[in-house]
Amino acid sequence: MSRLSRIADFGQQVWLDQLSRQLLRGGRLRRLIEEDAIAGVTSNPAIFQQAITEDPLYREDLARLRAEEPDPERRFEALVLPDIREACDLLRPRYDASQGDKGYVSFEVSPRLAQDAAATLAAAKRLWAAIDRPNAMIKIPATQACLPAIRDAVAAGININVTLIFSPRQLDAVFAAFREGLAARHAAGLPVADIRGVASVFLSRVDARLDPRLAEAAPELRGTAAIASAKAAYARWQDVFGGDDFTALREADARPPSCLWASTGTKDPAYSDVRYVEELIGPDTVNTVPAATLEAFADHGEAAETLTRDLDTARRQLAALAALGIDLDAEGDALQAEGLAAFDKAFDALLERVA
Repeated sequence: MSRLSRIADFGQQVWLDQLSRQLLRGGRLRRLIEEDAIAGVTSNPAIFQQAITEDPLYREDLARLRAEEPDPERRFEALVLPDIREACDLLRPRYDASQGDKGYVSFEVSPRLAQDAAATLAAAKRLWAAIDRPNAMIKIPATQACLPAIRDAVAAGININVTLIFSPRQLDAVFAAFREGLAARHAAGLPVADIRGVASVFLSRVDARLDPRLAEAAPELRGTAAIASAKAAYARWQDVFGGDDFTALREADARPPSCLWASTGTKDPAYSDVRYVEELIGPDTVNTVPAATLEAFADHGEAAETLTRDLDTARRQLAALAALGIDLDAEGDALQAEGLAAFDKAFDALLERVA
């Protein structure tokens, strides 16, 4: 049993935060699924920008599509959606064996739509139909503007990966949107048992933002904000979806969105390169791991149930941060804006690459 596969013993799924044609055609993704219990794949504009730039397997199709499809965004989709379908098919046995709990592949709506709920919902529906796989997930950002799109996409029966969550306030709003979408679908007499979602909470960027401020003010708190926030987020998830407000939906076999730990590659070389994996392993969660972190954990990571440990300590750390005047909701808004800008930039570079 590999080090990575042991994580599944504690109820957590590991998803690979990478996708390329070489990863599919060269057999590496299949080996990760079979040998390391990788249970899903995520993608974003930056991942595909790198893949299309570096992977020669795209060149022939891209040349053909330049002659056939005049719109760069549609050209990009025509180029990579076959990879999404192929990854879904590769993970389909895991989806079937787990009764829809595992085996998902995420594809993101255009980041240009992040402030337009109607356009985001239309894109989510279009992409969901185009991929045409039950184990696909459509990624929608957790902006205030897109909360109605998240709610309505869930109500329409679409699996959703809500991305760019950086704060408690954003997470609560996403939980509410999921619950409202499931409730609306249930009230309409439609099935809710097959809908799956994740709420992607970003971690290392939080520490990277706050640590310089804490270096002098409270050095003992450096590197604590992200992990403490994740532990508090999981406790909040247990309260929200384990409570009375979710009872009717639970009885209809609806499943709440899982907390997904994102941005789990360590940015500060002073920290362990597997800290955002090792310290947040727990049931009914997902960790989406970049390739370098995946390889590091495969080499020296240790699996144990750590997510529910030291919750009181985590809450004391969060209180200490608040006492220093650090508002995690305000910081989260700033980080989300930065993340959107980064995805916009990557998407622009991607469209230039396929132009």
